[in-house]
Amino acid sequence: MAKVGIVMGSDSDMPVMSKAAAMLEKFGIEYEMRIISAHREPDVFFEYAKTAEEKGFKVIIAGAGMAAHLPGMCAAIFPMPVIGIPMHTTSLGGRDSLYSIVQMPSGIPVATVAINGGANAGILAAKILAVSDPELLEKLKAYTAELKQQVEKKDERLQETGYQNYN
Repeated sequence: MAKVGIVMGSDSDMPVMSKAAAMLEKFGIEYEMRIISAHREPDVFFEYAKTAEEKGFKVIIAGAGMAAHLPGMCAAIFPMPVIGIPMHTTSLGGRDSLYSIVQMPSGIPVATVAINGGANAGILAAKILAVSDPELLEKLKAYTAELKQQVEKKDERLQETGYQNYN
Protein backbone atom coordinates (compact mmCIF):
# COMPACT_ATOMS: atom_id res chain seq x y z
CA MET A 1 0.00 0.00 0.00
CA ALA A 2 1.02 3.60 -0.53
CA LYS A 3 2.79 5.38 2.27
CA VAL A 4 2.37 8.90 3.65
CA GLY A 5 5.09 11.07 5.13
CA ILE A 6 4.19 13.21 8.13
CA VAL A 7 6.72 15.88 8.95
CA MET A 8 6.69 18.72 11.44
CA GLY A 9 9.17 21.38 12.44
CA SER A 10 8.86 20.96 16.20
CA ASP A 11 7.57 18.53 18.79
CA SER A 12 5.15 21.27 19.88
CA ASP A 13 3.26 20.40 16.66
CA MET A 14 2.73 16.80 17.82
CA PRO A 15 -0.82 17.22 19.24
CA VAL A 16 -2.05 18.39 15.83
CA MET A 17 0.07 16.06 13.71
CA SER A 18 -0.93 13.03 15.77
CA LYS A 19 -4.52 13.64 14.63
CA ALA A 20 -3.37 13.18 11.03
CA ALA A 21 -1.60 9.96 12.03
CA ALA A 22 -4.71 8.73 13.86
CA MET A 23 -6.84 9.19 10.73
CA LEU A 24 -4.29 7.36 8.59
CA GLU A 25 -4.29 4.51 11.11
CA LYS A 26 -8.10 4.42 11.03
CA PHE A 27 -7.95 3.83 7.28
CA GLY A 28 -5.04 1.36 7.46
CA ILE A 29 -2.55 3.65 5.72
CA GLU A 30 1.13 3.25 6.49
CA TYR A 31 3.04 6.40 7.42
CA GLU A 32 6.36 7.66 8.70
CA MET A 33 6.41 10.59 11.14
CA ARG A 34 9.45 12.84 11.56
CA ILE A 35 10.46 16.07 13.29
CA ILE A 36 12.71 18.02 10.93
CA SER A 37 13.39 21.75 10.98
CA ALA A 38 13.72 23.25 7.51
CA HIS A 39 15.55 26.21 9.04
CA ARG A 40 17.74 24.58 11.71
CA GLU A 41 18.79 21.49 9.76
CA PRO A 42 18.32 22.20 6.06
CA ASP A 43 20.61 19.36 5.00
CA VAL A 44 18.44 16.81 6.84
CA PHE A 45 15.30 18.39 5.42
CA PHE A 46 16.57 18.31 1.82
CA GLU A 47 17.56 14.66 2.18
CA TYR A 48 14.11 13.82 3.56
CA ALA A 49 12.27 15.57 0.71
CA LYS A 50 14.60 14.24 -2.00
CA THR A 51 14.26 10.60 -0.86
CA ALA A 52 10.54 10.61 -0.03
CA GLU A 53 9.50 9.31 -3.44
CA GLU A 54 11.94 6.40 -3.37
CA LYS A 55 10.71 5.52 0.15
CA GLY A 56 7.27 4.99 -1.39
CA PHE A 57 5.57 8.14 -0.16
CA LYS A 58 2.62 9.17 -2.32
CA VAL A 59 1.63 12.16 -0.17
CA ILE A 60 3.43 14.28 2.43
CA ILE A 61 1.57 15.99 5.26
CA ALA A 62 3.71 18.87 6.53
CA GLY A 63 2.83 20.97 9.56
CA ALA A 64 4.48 24.26 10.34
CA GLY A 65 3.95 27.46 12.27
CA MET A 66 4.96 31.07 11.82
CA ALA A 67 6.98 31.42 8.59
CA ALA A 68 5.81 27.87 7.74
CA HIS A 69 8.38 27.03 5.08
CA LEU A 70 8.27 23.27 5.60
CA PRO A 71 5.17 22.49 3.45
CA GLY A 72 6.20 24.77 0.59
CA MET A 73 9.75 23.48 0.49
CA CYS A 74 8.45 19.89 0.51
CA ALA A 75 6.25 20.80 -2.47
CA ALA A 76 9.21 22.36 -4.25
CA ILE A 77 11.20 19.11 -4.00
CA PHE A 78 8.68 16.24 -3.70
CA PRO A 79 6.84 15.64 -7.02
CA MET A 80 3.57 14.35 -5.53
CA PRO A 81 0.88 16.01 -3.37
CA VAL A 82 1.81 17.92 -0.23
CA ILE A 83 -0.79 18.86 2.35
CA GLY A 84 0.11 21.77 4.61
CA ILE A 85 -1.22 22.15 8.13
CA PRO A 86 -0.84 25.69 9.45
CA MET A 87 -0.17 25.66 13.19
CA HIS A 88 -1.83 27.98 15.66
CA THR A 89 0.69 30.52 16.92
CA THR A 90 0.52 32.74 19.97
CA SER A 91 1.44 35.93 18.18
CA LEU A 92 -0.97 35.85 15.22
CA GLY A 93 -3.25 32.91 16.00
CA GLY A 94 -1.99 30.85 13.08
CA ARG A 95 -2.89 33.36 10.38
CA ASP A 96 0.82 33.84 9.74
CA SER A 97 1.20 30.10 9.17
CA LEU A 98 -1.92 29.91 7.02
CA TYR A 99 -0.87 32.78 4.78
CA SER A 100 2.64 31.36 4.39
CA ILE A 101 1.29 28.01 3.24
CA VAL A 102 -1.48 29.18 0.91
CA GLN A 103 0.59 31.92 -0.76
CA MET A 104 2.73 29.55 -2.82
CA PRO A 105 4.04 30.70 -6.18
CA SER A 106 2.51 29.38 -9.37
CA GLY A 107 3.71 25.87 -10.14
CA ILE A 108 4.34 24.85 -6.51
CA PRO A 109 0.90 24.02 -5.06
CA VAL A 110 0.32 22.97 -1.46
CA ALA A 111 -3.11 21.70 -0.47
CA THR A 112 -3.92 23.45 2.79
CA VAL A 113 -6.30 22.53 5.59
CA ALA A 114 -7.55 24.68 8.46
CA ILE A 115 -5.31 25.98 11.22
CA ASN A 116 -4.54 22.94 13.43
CA GLY A 117 -6.49 20.76 10.94
CA GLY A 118 -4.58 17.55 11.53
CA ALA A 119 -7.54 15.19 11.21
CA ASN A 120 -8.63 16.75 7.91
CA ALA A 121 -5.09 16.46 6.57
CA GLY A 122 -5.15 12.73 7.28
CA ILE A 123 -8.56 12.37 5.63
CA LEU A 124 -7.44 14.39 2.60
CA ALA A 125 -4.35 12.19 2.21
CA ALA A 126 -6.62 9.13 2.33
CA LYS A 127 -8.90 10.65 -0.32
CA ILE A 128 -5.92 11.33 -2.59
CA LEU A 129 -4.76 7.73 -2.22
CA ALA A 130 -8.30 6.39 -2.71
CA VAL A 131 -8.27 7.60 -6.31
CA SER A 132 -6.32 4.45 -7.18
CA ASP A 133 -7.36 2.19 -4.27
CA PRO A 134 -10.96 0.88 -4.35
CA GLU A 135 -10.67 -0.75 -0.91
CA LEU A 136 -9.60 2.53 0.66
CA LEU A 137 -12.43 4.31 -1.15
CA GLU A 138 -14.92 1.94 0.50
CA LYS A 139 -13.40 2.70 3.92
CA LEU A 140 -13.84 6.42 3.25
CA LYS A 141 -17.46 5.90 2.24
CA ALA A 142 -18.06 3.97 5.47
CA TYR A 143 -16.44 6.77 7.46
CA THR A 144 -18.73 9.32 5.82
CA ALA A 145 -21.72 7.16 6.73
CA GLU A 146 -20.46 7.04 10.36
CA LEU A 147 -20.32 10.84 10.45
CA LYS A 148 -23.88 11.04 9.15
CA GLN A 149 -25.09 8.59 11.80
CA GLN A 150 -23.40 10.60 14.55
CA VAL A 151 -25.25 13.75 13.50
CA GLU A 152 -28.56 11.88 13.21
CA LYS A 153 -28.15 10.51 16.77
CA LYS A 154 -27.43 13.99 18.10
CA ASP A 155 -30.51 15.38 16.38
CA GLU A 156 -32.66 12.53 17.75
CA ARG A 157 -31.47 13.33 21.26
CA LEU A 158 -32.20 17.02 20.74
CA GLN A 159 -35.70 16.23 19.50
CA GLU A 160 -36.31 13.96 22.49
CA THR A 161 -34.89 16.20 25.22
CA GLY A 162 -35.26 19.73 23.85
CA TYR A 163 -32.42 22.22 23.81
CA GLN A 164 -32.80 23.09 27.52
CA ASN A 165 -31.96 19.50 28.57
CA TYR A 166 -29.42 18.73 25.85
CA ASN A 167 -26.02 18.01 27.40
